[in-house]
Amino acid sequence: MKKIGIIGGGFTGTMTAVQIIDKSTEPCEIILINERETLNKGIAYNPYSEKHLLNVIAGKMSAYLNNPDHFLDWVMQKDEFINKDKTLIANSFFPRQIYGEYLCNIWEEAKKCAESKQIKITVIDSFVVDLDITENLVSLWLDNNLKLNIDDCVIATGNHIPRNPRIKNMDFYNSPNYFQNPWKIESVKDTKENLPILIIGNGLTMVDTVLGLLEQGFKGENYSISPNGFNILPHRHNGLKYSKLVEELRDDMSIYELVKLINKHIKTVREHGVSAEPIIDSLRPQTQKIWKSFSEQERDLFMSRLRHLWGVARHRIPLHTHDKIQQLRIDGKLHINSGKIIDIIESNESITVQYFDKKENELNEINVSRIINCTGPETDLINLDKSFLKNCLLKGILTQDKLKLGIKADTVSFQIINSNGKPHTNLYTIGSNLKGELWESTAVNELREQAEKLAEKLKAQQLTSPIRKQGFRAS
Repeated sequence: MKKIGIIGGGFTGTMTAVQIIDKSTEPCEIILINERETLNKGIAYNPYSEKHLLNVIAGKMSAYLNNPDHFLDWVMQKDEFINKDKTLIANSFFPRQIYGEYLCNIWEEAKKCAESKQIKITVIDSFVVDLDITENLVSLWLDNNLKLNIDDCVIATGNHIPRNPRIKNMDFYNSPNYFQNPWKIESVKDTKENLPILIIGNGLTMVDTVLGLLEQGFKGENYSISPNGFNILPHRHNGLKYSKLVEELRDDMSIYELVKLINKHIKTVREHGVSAEPIIDSLRPQTQKIWKSFSEQERDLFMSRLRHLWGVARHRIPLHTHDKIQQLRIDGKLHINSGKIIDIIESNESITVQYFDKKENELNEINVSRIINCTGPETDLINLDKSFLKNCLLKGILTQDKLKLGIKADTVSFQIINSNGKPHTNLYTIGSNLKGELWESTAVNELREQAEKLAEKLKAQQLTSPIRKQGFRAS
C-alpha cells in the first residue's frame, strides 16, 4: 500500500489530503505531520482573536475549485445565519476562526470517506527535523525520535516566522519583551500600561496585532515603524468587475509596458470616481502567468520598485477594520512612522528604540515596554533556525529561486528541483513555497487548485508504488 506523507496540516496540507482521499481509487496511507494545535487550520485560520477577519468575502472562500459556494452554503447552515440574506452573507468578511471550523468540518467528512475507501489516515503530532531522499524512498526524522519512510512526500509547510531586523545590538532579540512570532497570543498578553508598544511593520499582521492588543485590554499607545509607513487600503468596490485591462494584455509585454497599461486604466476609472482596486482585481487571475513571463531583471525591478505598491493594492482589509485603525490614529492611540530601526537597547525601566525617521529626515528615539515583529514571513531558507528545509537546502535536495522567495519546483508537476537542476520523482511542494516560481501562491484561490492538481498526479502514480512493510521505527 502506497504511503504518502504530507508535512504541514494547514489549509494546503489538509486540502491536499482531502483531494487525495476524494480521487483515490486504490487503498493507500496518508500520513499528515503537524502540531495538533494548528491541525487543519494552520496559523492563518487558528487566530487567537475572533476580531481577526478574512480579507476576502465569504462568497470567494470555498475550499473547492469546482464548488464555489461550498463555504457559503456551509455558513448558511449554521444556526446564526439560517435566516440571513444569502447575498449579504456572501459579501461579508468572516472571522478566520469560523473558516478554521469549516476546514475541520471538511477534514472530518474526508476521514469518513477515507474509511469507506480503505484509506488509512495517520496524523502525527510532531514536526520534521530532517529529510533524506532516494529515487524510491523519502525518509523523515521527527522530533519525537521517530523515523518515517514513505513513497511520496508533499512539503506544505506554509509561512515561517518573521526575520529579526538587523540592528547593532542583536542580543536584544533574546529579551522576554521581544516577540518574534506575532501570531501567538503571548505577543499581546500581559502588557504594561505605563509605556507604549512598538510594532515593527505596517501590514496586515500589524492590524491584527493592534486589534489583539485592544481585545486583551491594552489601553496605551502603539507605535509602528516600517520602511514605507501605513498604506493599507480598505475594500471599497466589492463585486465591481472591470474587464478592459485584461482585453489589452499581451503575452509578450515587458514590465514597463504592463505598468503603463495599468496606469492608463487607473486614470480611466478615476475619471468616473472609482479607485484602482477593480483594476488590480481584474489583473489578479493573470499574475502567475505574468510573473513567469518576467525575465530575472524584470523580477528584480519589480521587487525593488513595485513590490510595495502591488502589496498595497492587492492586500486590502474590510472597510470597518480600516475605519477602526484610522480612528485609533486620530485618537492618538496609534502612531505610524516610516523609517528604519538602527538599534534597540533594553534597561530595567524600558526599551529604547533608535530609528531613522524618513519623514523628518533625522534620528529619533522612543521608549517602549515590548516589541512585536510584524514584518512578514521569512522566505530565505538559510535564515531559518533548526529547520529541515534549511538542511535540505544545504544538502542540495532542494534549491531556491534567485530572489530567495521560495523553493524551486516544476509548477506543472510540483516536483521539487534539486541542486543539479533535476526534479525529484517523489518530493513535491505547493503553497507559499512556490512564491518564487509563481509570485501569487498564498491565497485560497491558488492553493485549492494546486491541491487538486497534485492529488490528480499522485492518483496517477498509485498503482506504481512498491509494497512496503516498514513504517515507523525509533531512530
